[in-house]
Amino acid sequence: MLYWIYQTWKNAFIAEKQAGVEGWAHTFDVLNLFQYITFRAALACMLAFIVSIIIGPRVIRKLISLKVGQPLRTADEVHKLAELHGGKIGTPTMGGVMILTAVFVAVLVCANPLNPFVAVCVCTMGACGLLGFCDDYKKVKEKKSAGISSRTKLFWQLVIALIAASFFYFKKEISGFEDPTQGFRLADLKIGIDAICFPLFKEPLLNLGIFVIPFFAIVIIGCSNAVNLTDGLDGLATGCTITSALAYAVIAYLAGHFYLATEYLKIPHNEHIGELAVFLMALVGAGFGFLWFNCYPASVFMGDTGSLAIGGALGSVAICTKQELMLIIIGGIFVMEALSVILQVGSYKTRKKRIFRMAPIHHHFELGGWKESQVIIRFWLISIMLALFGLALFKIR
Repeated sequence: MLYWIYQTWKNAFIAEKQAGVEGWAHTFDVLNLFQYITFRAALACMLAFIVSIIIGPRVIRKLISLKVGQPLRTADEVHKLAELHGGKIGTPTMGGVMILTAVFVAVLVCANPLNPFVAVCVCTMGACGLLGFCDDYKKVKEKKSAGISSRTKLFWQLVIALIAASFFYFKKEISGFEDPTQGFRLADLKIGIDAICFPLFKEPLLNLGIFVIPFFAIVIIGCSNAVNLTDGLDGLATGCTITSALAYAVIAYLAGHFYLATEYLKIPHNEHIGELAVFLMALVGAGFGFLWFNCYPASVFMGDTGSLAIGGALGSVAICTKQELMLIIIGGIFVMEALSVILQVGSYKTRKKRIFRMAPIHHHFELGGWKESQVIIRFWLISIMLALFGLALFKIR
């Protein structure tokens, strides 16, 4: 909305200037502020936070009245962990609707929803959130910790991811990036969307061609499931989401500015991508707002509604900025959580031995004697350091 207000004001201002008159556009020249991504991104963050705080108590009361409580695994399934988390039984889940609502409102007000990068990220986030909602609904309806079957969930994740990946590949505004290695004036030379880049290397590592579509799908599905696995302790996934989204907001802003991207940082540039910073700051604000209720001890859980949506959004953002591999660093906690599950399952199936006390790895530390609050805060600190380290790599060469 603010972006369109600026466009209307700009057209009126130019018309008045050409006509040599001073009308309403000259009177309200403060509307010029709405052109700046930094201003609208900050506003989106604050608006998403306020929306979350306002609707939070109402959503929680509604979830409680509907008896949408989080079903936990039994003592037979998780042994000692059931004793540690037994008090959480009945805590309302599906709180991810708060995050989605806050993000969508902030994007509609502060961003340009028709921007191709914003549109694909919002749609991917919404689709993954809907899938997560269906999973949560089945859990609470049947009062079991198992929701939609793994195969069914993976199938729909694949459908969503392939649609998004195809959009990335075939949408003209998204599929071309300025090549920072070819000089300031050769804007006709492009890095294709199929190029895999990393800040430490001047040239793309490789070009996958149309095979980049399954690669993008893997990124989205992997990130979505990684965030879902991380969402096991109060506020853990939310805090890590905030740091990752903040880091990618900076990257998106820099990649959207020709001089900063091509002359200073030497990273792929696209003139449309800066708008993505507004979407990401909306996610940051929604994360802070949700954390208000989700911090230890949590009064609401995001559920798969929130975790799958956030993962889908972060995976899409990594693709949009051409920094898919950086997600391994910036989203290091998510990667560590997913990797711990893969290693645990692989080790048990091949050697009949477990590597960790329990996976995901945050439960390993819990069972090792760390208090839940200690695990959460220490993982947050690691997430902050990884995000800062990831950003530092952009000017290392």
